[in-house]
Amino acid sequence: MLVADRYRLHVCIGRGGMGEVWQATDEVLGRPVAVKLMLAQSTDPSAGDRFRLEAQTAARLSHPHVVGVFDFGTWDGKLFLVMELVEGDSLAGSPSDPLILPAERVAVVAAHAAAGLAAAHRQGVVHRDIKPGNLLVDAEGTVKLADFGIARFVDDPSAGLTTTGQIVGTGLYLAPERALGQPASSASDVYSLGCVLYQLLTGRPPFRADTATALLYQHIDTAPVPPGRLGVALPTEFETYLLSLLAKQPDQRPSAQAIADWFSSGAWRAYPRAAAQHHGPVAHHNAGPHPAPHHNPGAQRPAAGRPAPGTSAMSAPASAPMPMPAPAPRPGQAHRPVPAGVPASRRRERPGSTTTGLAELSRRRPRKTAAVAGAIAFVVFLVIGMALLS
Repeated sequence: MLVADRYRLHVCIGRGGMGEVWQATDEVLGRPVAVKLMLAQSTDPSAGDRFRLEAQTAARLSHPHVVGVFDFGTWDGKLFLVMELVEGDSLAGSPSDPLILPAERVAVVAAHAAAGLAAAHRQGVVHRDIKPGNLLVDAEGTVKLADFGIARFVDDPSAGLTTTGQIVGTGLYLAPERALGQPASSASDVYSLGCVLYQLLTGRPPFRADTATALLYQHIDTAPVPPGRLGVALPTEFETYLLSLLAKQPDQRPSAQAIADWFSSGAWRAYPRAAAQHHGPVAHHNAGPHPAPHHNPGAQRPAAGRPAPGTSAMSAPASAPMPMPAPAPRPGQAHRPVPAGVPASRRRERPGSTTTGLAELSRRRPRKTAAVAGAIAFVVFLVIGMALLS
């Protein structure tokens, strides 16, 4: 199938309520692309406007951590959007097999995703739907933001609700102010990113409930359980900073650029607490390297890829080992530092061993020992002479 006399469609690699995504080739430029087709039978009256907004928004963003948009148009009565093709998968996982990553990899996800968000926020764009399925990882481990279909500009006077009164976005990652019906902001994206990072560390979102209303109230009123209490061995600095992303008040959250800088600097590394004993899926997934991603090896996604275990781009050097404390002195024995370079066999002498002590002093301080001996001899001869004269 040839779209717009230019894009050759090969394999359908994604399908949703608004459209489908195809792996394709741009026959004019000879490069692989992803083509998103809007379904003609879509019943959402705002779908067309959202589709156009996605094209306009993503096209205005050019950043290594944002999926690029190349073209937009109409073909055979359908709107189409041509995007960068990223070979890989998203970070979504599945309810039965949640994706759990070690702190080193989550720090990389945080740095990359926050950098992409910061680029969008600088352009006045709020994503409004940050979730694991919209964080895509390519073969080199680079995280990219995808799906700006419900993004909005900061100066857009429209509210954060659809015409049917439903909140736009995914409830599991919804910021408290948006749960209260307030407009989305850059701080709302930061909160959603915090929810995603929490889930990647623990295997579960910070809040879960049986009903949508109960879930919204948890975002508004309930404090998240620190990951350390769920058995995650996490540096204290990492946990504290992560919880700041989940602050209830928007002005208490760091900016996306500050998050990108903090995680890129490695400030999150510290001595991790020992993981508490626990049971359940978290214990299972933290017991060793994460299994290989579950996806069709022949399929290519329009952006994203679950990192393979051991991938250098998604890993970081381990924290330095904690130094061992010096042994405590025995009762009644003063602690004396051992000079560097002294053999172990000579570091401890028996109490009262004067001969051994003088020999050691003579060996280590020959000039000083000779001077002291000469002075003693002079005093002895002087005393003897005075006694003979008297």
